[in-house]
Amino acid sequence: MKMAAVILAGGRGKRMDVLCHVRPKPAIEFAGGFKVIDFSLSNCVHSGIETIFALTDYQRVQMANYLNRWKANNASDITLRILEPSRGPYLGTADAVYQNLQQLDQLDAEAILILAGDHIYKMDYRKMLRFHEEQKAEATVGIVRIPFDQAFRFGTVKIGPDKRIQYFIEKSPFPDENTASMGIYIFSKSILREYLVKDAQNPESSHDFGYSILPEMVKKNRVYAYEFESYWQDIGTKDAYYAANMELIREEPSFTLNSHWHVLTDAREWPPVTKVSHGSGHISNSLIAKDCVIKGRVENSVLSPGVSIDDNVIVRDSIIMSNVTVGAHGIVDRCIIDENAKIGEYCFLGFGPSVAPAEWDITVIGKDSIIPAHTAVGRNCQILPGVKPTDFTSTIIHPGSVVTHSSRKLSVSV
Repeated sequence: MKMAAVILAGGRGKRMDVLCHVRPKPAIEFAGGFKVIDFSLSNCVHSGIETIFALTDYQRVQMANYLNRWKANNASDITLRILEPSRGPYLGTADAVYQNLQQLDQLDAEAILILAGDHIYKMDYRKMLRFHEEQKAEATVGIVRIPFDQAFRFGTVKIGPDKRIQYFIEKSPFPDENTASMGIYIFSKSILREYLVKDAQNPESSHDFGYSILPEMVKKNRVYAYEFESYWQDIGTKDAYYAANMELIREEPSFTLNSHWHVLTDAREWPPVTKVSHGSGHISNSLIAKDCVIKGRVENSVLSPGVSIDDNVIVRDSIIMSNVTVGAHGIVDRCIIDENAKIGEYCFLGFGPSVAPAEWDITVIGKDSIIPAHTAVGRNCQILPGVKPTDFTSTIIHPGSVVTHSSRKLSVSV
């Protein structure tokens, strides 16, 4: 059975806060130089999928520019088509595919693989397709087992002994199951078309696969669960994004970048990052990309290309994206610093005791922001993209604060 892939790459990433104010979620840097969408794209290439549609919406020009660069370096023998909304902004994941149904109709593929563009994992989709064929399924949902206390973040399914899904509930506040949907679906093309057309005609629908299409389909059609037993992470929040990066530098990580199933990027050189372990002078247990200049100390951190760490700086437990500069005599502790940010001398980012559980005390410095010298920024703070020194009304930004542009006042949310 021939299969084509559709990658949903138009998400705004509202739960990612500052990190998605100026970019779609699939375009966030990950692991010192990759983009998050690289993982779904690479999985398609390694799985032998010859036709990929990428559906863009929010910040679509930025996303399309990246996809075109990626295609130029990696997709000489596949078709990668970048599609935009045809009837206005996508109303949901199902509506995104419905608006591009005409392009799907032209394919000779019998199966359509629907993928999110914001997940970190390595997966051979051919195995899932074989399962789909063996079960004579009309739809197959990729699932993973997760802790019960995290199940509310996902669609959950109840599975019968024959692997057939008995019910599908999207983001229940009190889930009964810990079998979570990965947001990876294989549909028989004719069945998918039927449900998308019906859903588009329903004004009460949320036009989403998880909320609308699959719960209805499970009642009437052969819908099966394919269990994926390797590492998978949905980076839907900044905490999940942080955790996925930190997973790579654990002593025994559940997921690594170094394997024959390598991740393809828009860069011509691979791999773009090197893990530096203990005993390497100023760097310990960190993932360091090319063209970084490190004069200070970096511990348990992930650095993207072009990062400059000046003298007497300590960086620990942090993610620093491309072309960030950190001035001398500073401390960066449990922070995510976005691209092109400039940190002045004698700054302390991430000071003070935690104001929330440890997984929520990460400080985020927005893209293109400038932190003035001698500024202390507490834990769980947000510095919005493009903030300038004149936007700071104090040299001490207390934990839980948000720094916006001068047209708005400094707001505090502890």
